[in-house]
Amino acid sequence: MTEKSQTALIYEKLREGILSLAMSPGERLTERALESELQASRTPVRAALTRLEAEGLVQRDGRGFIVAPIDLAEIAALLEFREVVEAAGVRLACERAADAELEALDARLLSFDASGSGEQSHRMGTDFHVELVRLSQNAFLTAAAESSMTRLSRTRWLEVQTEASRALAMSEHRAVLAAVRARDAERAVSLLTGHIRSTRDRLLDALGSDVRGWRARGVAIV
Repeated sequence: MTEKSQTALIYEKLREGILSLAMSPGERLTERALESELQASRTPVRAALTRLEAEGLVQRDGRGFIVAPIDLAEIAALLEFREVVEAAGVRLACERAADAELEALDARLLSFDASGSGEQSHRMGTDFHVELVRLSQNAFLTAAAESSMTRLSRTRWLEVQTEASRALAMSEHRAVLAAVRARDAERAVSLLTGHIRSTRDRLLDALGSDVRGWRARGVAIV
Protein backbone atom coordinates (compact mmCIF):
# COMPACT_ATOMS: atom_id res chain seq x y z
CA MET A 1 0.00 0.00 0.00
CA THR A 2 1.35 3.43 -0.90
CA GLU A 3 1.82 6.14 1.71
CA LYS A 4 -0.84 8.23 -0.02
CA SER A 5 -3.46 5.47 0.09
CA GLN A 6 -2.56 4.69 3.71
CA THR A 7 -3.09 8.35 4.61
CA ALA A 8 -6.52 8.27 2.96
CA LEU A 9 -7.56 5.16 4.90
CA ILE A 10 -6.35 6.60 8.22
CA TYR A 11 -8.11 9.89 7.49
CA GLU A 12 -11.42 8.15 6.70
CA LYS A 13 -11.22 5.97 9.81
CA LEU A 14 -10.45 8.88 12.13
CA ARG A 15 -13.01 11.14 10.47
CA GLU A 16 -15.77 8.55 10.86
CA GLY A 17 -14.86 8.06 14.52
CA ILE A 18 -14.95 11.80 15.18
CA LEU A 19 -18.19 12.45 13.29
CA SER A 20 -20.01 9.57 14.97
CA LEU A 21 -18.72 10.71 18.39
CA ALA A 22 -17.05 7.33 18.89
CA MET A 23 -14.06 9.61 19.50
CA SER A 24 -15.30 12.20 21.95
CA PRO A 25 -14.68 15.95 21.59
CA GLY A 26 -11.72 16.81 23.79
CA GLU A 27 -10.22 13.30 23.52
CA ARG A 28 -6.43 13.36 23.31
CA LEU A 29 -4.77 11.94 20.18
CA THR A 30 -1.08 11.13 20.01
CA GLU A 31 0.75 10.15 16.86
CA ARG A 32 2.54 7.30 18.63
CA ALA A 33 -0.68 5.78 19.97
CA LEU A 34 -2.38 6.08 16.56
CA GLU A 35 0.62 4.50 14.85
CA SER A 36 0.30 1.51 17.14
CA GLU A 37 -3.50 1.28 16.95
CA LEU A 38 -3.66 1.65 13.17
CA GLN A 39 -0.46 -0.25 12.39
CA ALA A 40 0.83 2.71 10.41
CA SER A 41 3.98 4.77 10.17
CA ARG A 42 4.24 8.33 11.45
CA THR A 43 4.11 10.16 8.11
CA PRO A 44 0.61 9.04 6.97
CA VAL A 45 -0.76 9.45 10.52
CA ARG A 46 0.56 13.01 10.69
CA ALA A 47 -0.76 13.77 7.19
CA ALA A 48 -4.23 12.50 8.16
CA LEU A 49 -4.23 14.58 11.36
CA THR A 50 -3.14 17.67 9.43
CA ARG A 51 -6.04 17.19 7.00
CA LEU A 52 -8.50 16.77 9.88
CA GLU A 53 -7.07 19.89 11.51
CA ALA A 54 -7.77 21.87 8.33
CA GLU A 55 -11.40 20.69 8.55
CA GLY A 56 -11.69 21.81 12.17
CA LEU A 57 -12.20 18.26 13.45
CA VAL A 58 -8.97 18.09 15.47
CA GLN A 59 -6.79 20.79 16.95
CA ARG A 60 -3.27 20.99 18.28
CA ASP A 61 -2.73 20.65 21.99
CA GLY A 62 0.90 20.99 22.99
CA ARG A 63 2.88 18.43 21.04
CA GLY A 64 -0.16 16.36 20.20
CA PHE A 65 -3.75 16.77 19.07
CA ILE A 66 -7.19 16.57 20.59
CA VAL A 67 -10.54 15.96 18.97
CA ALA A 68 -11.88 19.49 18.61
CA PRO A 69 -14.45 20.47 21.26
CA ILE A 70 -17.96 21.33 20.10
CA ASP A 71 -18.13 25.13 20.28
CA LEU A 72 -21.77 26.27 20.34
CA ALA A 73 -20.88 29.89 19.55
CA GLU A 74 -18.78 28.84 16.56
CA ILE A 75 -21.57 26.59 15.27
CA ALA A 76 -24.09 29.43 15.51
CA ALA A 77 -21.73 31.78 13.64
CA LEU A 78 -21.03 29.19 10.93
CA LEU A 79 -24.73 28.59 10.41
CA GLU A 80 -25.29 32.34 9.97
CA PHE A 81 -22.42 32.45 7.47
CA ARG A 82 -23.77 29.40 5.66
CA GLU A 83 -27.19 31.01 5.29
CA VAL A 84 -25.78 34.14 3.66
CA VAL A 85 -23.50 32.21 1.28
CA GLU A 86 -26.09 29.66 0.19
CA ALA A 87 -28.82 32.26 -0.28
CA ALA A 88 -26.55 34.20 -2.64
CA GLY A 89 -25.58 30.99 -4.42
CA VAL A 90 -29.12 29.74 -4.96
CA ARG A 91 -30.25 33.13 -6.25
CA LEU A 92 -27.53 33.03 -8.91
CA ALA A 93 -28.25 29.36 -9.64
CA CYS A 94 -31.80 30.32 -10.59
CA GLU A 95 -30.33 32.57 -13.28
CA ARG A 96 -27.37 30.51 -14.45
CA ALA A 97 -27.94 26.78 -13.95
CA ALA A 98 -28.61 24.71 -17.06
CA ASP A 99 -31.81 22.67 -17.12
CA ALA A 100 -29.80 19.47 -17.59
CA GLU A 101 -27.76 20.20 -14.45
CA LEU A 102 -30.90 20.72 -12.39
CA GLU A 103 -32.48 17.55 -13.77
CA ALA A 104 -29.36 15.57 -12.84
CA LEU A 105 -29.44 16.94 -9.28
CA ASP A 106 -33.13 16.11 -9.01
CA ALA A 107 -32.46 12.55 -10.15
CA ARG A 108 -29.89 12.15 -7.40
CA LEU A 109 -32.39 13.33 -4.79
CA LEU A 110 -35.01 10.91 -6.12
CA SER A 111 -32.57 8.03 -5.70
CA PHE A 112 -32.10 8.75 -2.00
CA ASP A 113 -33.49 6.26 0.51
CA ALA A 114 -34.20 7.80 3.94
CA SER A 115 -34.08 4.34 5.53
CA GLY A 116 -30.38 4.10 4.66
CA SER A 117 -27.49 4.99 6.92
CA GLY A 118 -26.77 8.32 8.55
CA GLU A 119 -23.48 8.42 6.65
CA GLN A 120 -25.30 8.22 3.30
CA SER A 121 -27.68 10.99 4.32
CA HIS A 122 -24.82 13.12 5.63
CA ARG A 123 -22.93 12.85 2.35
CA MET A 124 -26.04 13.40 0.24
CA GLY A 125 -26.98 16.52 2.19
CA THR A 126 -23.48 17.94 1.94
CA ASP A 127 -23.28 17.19 -1.79
CA PHE A 128 -26.69 18.74 -2.43
CA HIS A 129 -25.93 22.05 -0.72
CA VAL A 130 -22.48 22.40 -2.27
CA GLU A 131 -23.70 21.40 -5.74
CA LEU A 132 -26.55 23.89 -5.56
CA VAL A 133 -24.10 26.71 -4.84
CA ARG A 134 -21.73 25.41 -7.51
CA LEU A 135 -24.52 25.97 -10.05
CA SER A 136 -24.16 29.70 -9.30
CA GLN A 137 -20.94 29.49 -11.36
CA ASN A 138 -19.19 31.53 -8.67
CA ALA A 139 -16.05 29.77 -7.47
CA PHE A 140 -15.72 31.91 -4.34
CA LEU A 141 -19.24 31.15 -3.16
CA THR A 142 -18.67 27.46 -3.87
CA ALA A 143 -15.43 27.41 -1.86
CA ALA A 144 -17.18 29.16 1.03
CA ALA A 145 -20.05 26.66 0.95
CA GLU A 146 -17.64 23.72 0.92
CA SER A 147 -15.67 25.17 3.83
CA SER A 148 -18.70 25.84 6.03
CA MET A 149 -20.22 22.41 5.36
CA THR A 150 -16.91 20.76 6.22
CA ARG A 151 -16.60 22.61 9.50
CA LEU A 152 -20.19 21.72 10.36
CA SER A 153 -19.71 18.04 9.46
CA ARG A 154 -19.74 16.68 12.99
CA THR A 155 -22.79 18.55 14.20
CA ARG A 156 -24.64 17.82 10.95
CA TRP A 157 -23.93 14.13 11.57
CA LEU A 158 -25.92 14.39 14.81
CA GLU A 159 -28.81 15.85 12.84
CA VAL A 160 -29.29 12.86 10.50
CA GLN A 161 -29.40 10.01 13.01
CA THR A 162 -33.13 9.24 12.66
CA GLU A 163 -35.05 8.21 9.56
CA ALA A 164 -37.64 10.92 10.26
CA SER A 165 -35.00 13.67 10.28
CA ARG A 166 -33.45 12.32 7.08
CA ALA A 167 -36.83 12.21 5.32
CA LEU A 168 -37.66 15.76 6.44
CA ALA A 169 -34.34 17.12 5.19
CA MET A 170 -34.75 15.42 1.83
CA SER A 171 -38.30 16.76 1.45
CA GLU A 172 -37.01 20.27 2.09
CA HIS A 173 -34.16 19.79 -0.37
CA ARG A 174 -36.57 18.75 -3.11
CA ALA A 175 -38.81 21.77 -2.44
CA VAL A 176 -35.81 24.11 -2.78
CA LEU A 177 -34.73 22.45 -6.01
CA ALA A 178 -38.26 22.63 -7.43
CA ALA A 179 -38.23 26.39 -6.89
CA VAL A 180 -34.83 26.69 -8.58
CA ARG A 181 -36.07 24.64 -11.55
CA ALA A 182 -39.04 27.02 -11.79
CA ARG A 183 -36.53 29.92 -11.77
CA ASP A 184 -38.36 31.40 -8.77
CA ALA A 185 -35.42 32.95 -6.93
CA GLU A 186 -37.43 34.51 -4.10
CA ARG A 187 -39.19 31.25 -3.26
CA ALA A 188 -35.97 29.26 -3.55
CA VAL A 189 -34.15 31.60 -1.16
CA SER A 190 -37.09 31.61 1.27
CA LEU A 191 -37.29 27.80 1.33
CA LEU A 192 -33.52 27.41 1.64
CA THR A 193 -33.15 29.87 4.52
CA GLY A 194 -36.14 28.28 6.24
CA HIS A 195 -34.49 24.87 5.91
CA ILE A 196 -31.14 26.09 7.27
CA ARG A 197 -32.77 27.93 10.18
CA SER A 198 -34.95 25.00 11.21
CA THR A 199 -31.90 22.74 11.05
CA ARG A 200 -29.95 25.25 13.13
CA ASP A 201 -32.65 25.54 15.76
CA ARG A 202 -33.06 21.78 16.12
CA LEU A 203 -29.34 21.26 16.32
CA LEU A 204 -28.54 23.99 18.82
CA ASP A 205 -31.52 23.00 20.96
CA ALA A 206 -30.36 19.38 21.01
CA LEU A 207 -26.82 20.33 21.96
CA GLY A 208 -27.51 23.29 24.19
CA SER A 209 -30.35 21.75 26.18
CA ASP A 210 -28.12 18.98 27.48
CA VAL A 211 -24.70 20.57 27.85
CA ARG A 212 -24.27 19.05 31.31
CA GLY A 213 -25.27 15.63 30.02
CA TRP A 214 -22.80 15.82 27.14
CA ARG A 215 -20.04 16.93 29.50
CA ALA A 216 -20.89 14.12 31.92
CA ARG A 217 -20.28 11.69 29.07
CA GLY A 218 -16.87 13.25 28.47
CA VAL A 219 -17.94 15.34 25.47
CA ALA A 220 -16.23 18.75 25.43
CA ILE A 221 -18.81 21.43 24.67
CA VAL A 222 -17.86 25.08 25.10
